[in-house]
Amino acid sequence: MLRGNGPVTLRCGEKLLDLSTPVVMGIINVTPDSFYPQSRVSLEDNNLIDVAGKMIEDGASILDIGGMSTRPGAEEIELDIELNRAIPAIQTLKKHFPEVIISLDTYRSGIAHEGIKAGATIINDISGGELDAEMMEVVSKAPVTYVLMHMRGHPGNMQSMTDYKDLIGDLTRYFVEKIRALTKNGVTDIVIDPGFGFSKTMRQNYQVINHLDVFHMLGHPLMVGISRKSTLSKTIGRPMEETLEATSALHMTALLKGSNILRVHDVKAARDVIAVYHQLTSAQNP
Repeated sequence: MLRGNGPVTLRCGEKLLDLSTPVVMGIINVTPDSFYPQSRVSLEDNNLIDVAGKMIEDGASILDIGGMSTRPGAEEIELDIELNRAIPAIQTLKKHFPEVIISLDTYRSGIAHEGIKAGATIINDISGGELDAEMMEVVSKAPVTYVLMHMRGHPGNMQSMTDYKDLIGDLTRYFVEKIRALTKNGVTDIVIDPGFGFSKTMRQNYQVINHLDVFHMLGHPLMVGISRKSTLSKTIGRPMEETLEATSALHMTALLKGSNILRVHDVKAARDVIAVYHQLTSAQNP
């Protein structure tokens, strides 16, 4: 049985993603300015295939392609720029790794539409449709999984919008309303992402981790994206390049709280955490 009340599988195009055990989503940013430089690839440098191949070899079940940075303070780029980064990357990955599930990280419906045509079967929307009202229509017309994340505002101003009366209650109400609207429009393959680092302070990020299991009541799988984020750098007092161990520590906590998907920069380390998690939980039974 899947932890929580969500479905055992998600529909990703013609494939079913089995979430009876946790899986890893590897981050590939086709951008020059994403917050973690080691996640960036360039189509011109021709290293996309090598990076993706290594992630798949290390155990990634999903590759998440982003053509526009959404780090705090990031400015929105022209649609054509995002399109010309993300779509060729998806096409290249589909050609060389036809069995891998491809996720497209975008909050623009036009990009999502073209990405689905190119072969993406997961749409990872940081805005939950708030920044593009047509996103719901796009995902409702395709056999894709929709990652529903929580964020206030947009990347340029989100870190000024961290006042909550009841953080976990506010997030829960947000997800309940969004899920109701999605299911009403025929979107049922939904993943919940609390949005670590998006419109949240360092303390609030840890509060969300501590209460992850609350979101099981929503009836959908959980995804956690905490890999190498500034919260961890601030916690240990070292740069993001030195946050792998801290990331792994929170990944284990997230798994114990019921996370189904780890969205990560370091696939092998995440798979190691999942392996230890399996041994830890299996040892509960004599």
